Amino acid sequence: MRALLAALTLSLFLLPSSSDAATLRCGNALAADGASKADVLMKCGEPMSKETRSESVSDKTKQKGQEADTTQERTVYKTIEEWTYNFGPRQFMQVAVFENGRLVDVRSAGYGR
Repeated sequence: MRALLAALTLSLFLLPSSSDAATLRCGNALAADGASKADVLMKCGEPMSKETRSESVSDKTKQKGQEADTTQERTVYKTIEEWTYNFGPRQFMQVAVFENGRLVDVRSAGYGR
């Protein structure tokens, strides 16, 4: 019984967390989820490369009226930037993803150069 309880407890620690926040480590500095581009630039310096694109997202809403239901569609545009940091040949490169100027994701790329 103790072995089963210990195995269950250990398995809970090994499960991935669904609330992983975007965090970019630059030496001893951390840029966390929601950080501005200026904050990341101050903590991590200039990235190796920057890519910018624009995306549009359509949102439809239904409104009930007295005579008839109507559907409104609105389009929201957002700017996506990806900054790639190269921390050397023995570490993975990090890609910081910004949405409308705020850090929303950090992905690992291949080994640096």
